[in-house]
Amino acid sequence: MYYNDQSSDAPKIRVYLNLDNLLDLRAGSNGPAVDAPDLDARLAADGFEGVQFTNEAPPLVGFSLPYCGLDRINIPAEADPIVAKHLARGDQCLTVHAGWGIEDDAEVFRLVEAILKASKKHSLPVFIETHRSTITQDMWRTVAITKEFPEVLFNGDFSHFYCGQEMVYGGIEMKLDFMAPIFERVGFIHGRIASSGGMQVPIDALTGTPRMAHGANDYLAHFRQMWTLAMSGFLRNAGTGDVLIFAPELLSGMYYYARLFPDATGKLIEESDRYAEALLYRDLARECFETARLSISNK
Repeated sequence: MYYNDQSSDAPKIRVYLNLDNLLDLRAGSNGPAVDAPDLDARLAADGFEGVQFTNEAPPLVGFSLPYCGLDRINIPAEADPIVAKHLARGDQCLTVHAGWGIEDDAEVFRLVEAILKASKKHSLPVFIETHRSTITQDMWRTVAITKEFPEVLFNGDFSHFYCGQEMVYGGIEMKLDFMAPIFERVGFIHGRIASSGGMQVPIDALTGTPRMAHGANDYLAHFRQMWTLAMSGFLRNAGTGDVLIFAPELLSGMYYYARLFPDATGKLIEESDRYAEALLYRDLARECFETARLSISNK
């Protein structure tokens, strides 16, 4: 079940912002504070069409942007109450980390089954995130889930595969081919670009070689390819009113995502402005979606 806005539109993309992207921005960033009273107006002015709330608090009074949620479901019994909670808050959809990645196949399938059942019961789209330390931490098991549950949909955070499984090692095209069943089932994308050795690395522009890509692999090109493949899968399977949400989720150094380097005084600072990066991601996502749309329409 994709998120559907009940319109008569063809399947489309909407760019939201995961609000953890705003936490601990480096000094000098032009990004708004996550608790700014005019946060919705500022984000809308900057081209974001909604937000992903990262806690359980209700939205600010008068908050005007659409919103979705995220959560963690560890065991089957948690699925129904967690999905019900997010429906009651008014979330349009929900992304979840599922399990811890140490479950056997039977436990994995029971957990996925419970999540799908709760999603259907409450008519709330739930997207299982491809993430380390969860049941989808590797490509093989994630593809196995698609075989057992063809109706499953994912939140594609491909940084976890690209870095965690070092996708370029042994040939990325072979691994992209293996991931085809995953790309056919993406209903949400967390925007983060990784290198083969770093979970979150910056980009300077939408063209050319990205900063720090001084090795053998252009990770920006690879993420363009993965996002476009996922968007093409969405367009092949979505219907009238269906929406693919793309949400930049660039996390701070507190979580060891943003890399810290000493400045001239020896103070550790983040290497990039994560809000400025999110604005690049906003444009990159729309560009990839247009590429996907043209590739589908030309077939």
